[in-house]
Amino acid sequence: MLFFLMLMIGTQAFAQDQSLKEIKQNMERNTVTDTTHKSGWKAGGTFNIGIGQGSSSNWAGGAEIFSLSVSGYLSTFANLRDGRFGWYNNLDLGYALMNNSSLNTRKTDDKIDLYSKALSDLSEKLSIGGVLNFRTQFDRGVDYNYLGADLKRRTSSFLAPAYLVLAPGIDWKPGANFSLFLSPIGGRFVIVSRHHKSYYFPNGEIPDAVTPSPDYELPLAILYGVDPAKNVRTEVGGFASAKLKKEILKNVSLSSRLDLYSNYLKSDRFEMTGPDQYIVNRVGSKPQNVDVFWTNQLGFKVNKYINVGYNVDIVYDDDVRQFGPNANAPRTQFRSYLTIGFNTQW
Repeated sequence: MLFFLMLMIGTQAFAQDQSLKEIKQNMERNTVTDTTHKSGWKAGGTFNIGIGQGSSSNWAGGAEIFSLSVSGYLSTFANLRDGRFGWYNNLDLGYALMNNSSLNTRKTDDKIDLYSKALSDLSEKLSIGGVLNFRTQFDRGVDYNYLGADLKRRTSSFLAPAYLVLAPGIDWKPGANFSLFLSPIGGRFVIVSRHHKSYYFPNGEIPDAVTPSPDYELPLAILYGVDPAKNVRTEVGGFASAKLKKEILKNVSLSSRLDLYSNYLKSDRFEMTGPDQYIVNRVGSKPQNVDVFWTNQLGFKVNKYINVGYNVDIVYDDDVRQFGPNANAPRTQFRSYLTIGFNTQW
């Protein structure tokens, strides 16, 4: 966040010089021309693939004998304008793997993010409509040091979890680069439809050799606050979504989306009482515990085909309670990824 703040402050200071201010205005004018259209469909996107490789032999300082990383990112859009009606769709896909001689192959990034917004214009800057957002991942995630015993347990997979938001509301767009969508009441569904238990040990009973006192594994669904018997947690609450897409310097672009959700309903808390046995406790609603999803992409265009990308995702979900010393508390989740690779745009 400090990094992005410094960039914005630097951009404002940069614009104080009159000649540089004219350059900045020209860039903004070009951005507006490239990203708006009057009617019909307009579609496009970017695809980036990066490969990194390293090796060593008899290296005194210590290094992996062999390492290989591969990443691929696809960002597409398809927008429709028909009179006062607009339908705006974005699909972001990302997947990255790393392989080295000591840790074998591990996933370092994985995301599916579909964002769709249908609006009817009320004025030049205000519209009414709704948002649909769907997020999940392609492949399974693994805890490689489960229970601190070098065990490998599945922690996620396709549609486990998945997040679906459906929210009607008002959209404010003061310019071509920024929009803010507000919904006083909308629905969010947290889905764990596959591998909803995914125990490492039979029936989730941890043997005495691993933990000295009787202990039981949490089903995978409970890691995300979902009852395994239902596979879906339904929430009703307020939703806000802010989007920024701007060329902040020449050949440097920033794309950012911040989603906030406040659940008005009571939540479930789970307690394991035996092998594959649990009780559900209802706790009072806490709308002040706002769930956060913030995704950022900073792109540096080296030339027509070479691009440097830096992705940062920040997530906070009060129902994801698998952190802290007792593995039962929520925490701010942070993920970043730097890629240098071949880039194509259409």
